[in-house]
Amino acid sequence: MTVPSRQNCALHWHRAVAEIGREEWDALASPLETPFLEWDWLNLLETSGSATAATGWLPLHLAVRSGGRLVAAAPLYLKGHSAGEYVFDHVWANLASRMGLAYYPKMVGMSPFTPVTGYRILVHPEEDARALTPVALEMLESFGRSRGLSGLSFLFCDPEFALQAEELGYSLWEHQSFLWENRGYGSFDDFLGELNAQARKNIRRERRELAASGITVRLYEGEAITSELMARMYVFYARHNDQFGIYSCKFLTPAFFAGLAGACGSHLILVAAYRGADPVPVAMAMLARKGATLYGRYWGHRQDVPFLHFELCYYAPMAYAIEQGLSRFDPGMGGEHKMRRGFVSVPSVSAHKFFDQRLDAVLKAHIDQINDLERENMDELNRGVPFARRG
Repeated sequence: MTVPSRQNCALHWHRAVAEIGREEWDALASPLETPFLEWDWLNLLETSGSATAATGWLPLHLAVRSGGRLVAAAPLYLKGHSAGEYVFDHVWANLASRMGLAYYPKMVGMSPFTPVTGYRILVHPEEDARALTPVALEMLESFGRSRGLSGLSFLFCDPEFALQAEELGYSLWEHQSFLWENRGYGSFDDFLGELNAQARKNIRRERRELAASGITVRLYEGEAITSELMARMYVFYARHNDQFGIYSCKFLTPAFFAGLAGACGSHLILVAAYRGADPVPVAMAMLARKGATLYGRYWGHRQDVPFLHFELCYYAPMAYAIEQGLSRFDPGMGGEHKMRRGFVSVPSVSAHKFFDQRLDAVLKAHIDQINDLERENMDELNRGVPFARRG
């Protein structure tokens, strides 16, 4: 294998992922566990008007070619704000302001609005990722410094990529996330058997009372996901975000949801709740799956029904994961009530480098203490996970 060097690599910048061929992009992205770096997902974010310059997510994707062949790539966005990232870096923006430094624009590597672990520099599987990643990062840093950007941030990093970035001078910042693991359960009751008696009792009561209220739950996959269902999913998504006012993350457009079933239908799952004979769902949750992992993404409702959120966003997906033999379920960000339902706290990692040496020095001087505090928080949360104590 010949490892491409900086000298024999050609760097290309693209204002849209559509400027890069779908097949050649996915030759790099498809082998990954995450579906959110695949061409169809990223392209739909852009063509639907969700991730665009107008929303503060200016696409500027990196393509590295050697001999005309795409050997590495990275979805990247120029940002003039920090909204929609789920890594709350306002403390660094405020510090930069106090130091008289411009924090924006900055360059961010992530799948927009998608706080899911797995981001990395994409490398063709026939190439040496360990050797090519530093080449790509060197190119990115040179570009960023020459254009006056404040720095580079890679969010929700793949663990291996994060460690390599740290070796190359990036600071790793840990953030609390939740994860449920399938420990070889044969049924949802098997999972409940791992919890203590009080937790089992509470979950069974919640599901029983929800059913007694006249709620039935249906799961849709593949061709069963209709355009009407996706249109309703957007309404639920928008209504849920509207509850949070200026703190919402309502970037996704109706066109994004309208295009999902066609572009990404093989990954999609919808969970819908119905009351009685009403054919219109009272609530819906949207999930995605790839490989052995299930991902919770969006949810919303039009009627307040006790325990409905837990059923659609936790219990029904857990039961589906068990039935399908999936190993992991990432339920999405936030909500400490997750720990009482069997989700454990795990770290997600972002990698940061500021180009101003003074600001980067402050980051490096304090990041270990910041991470220690976050680990203490995760340990405290995990002490509340109601797994039965075993000898």
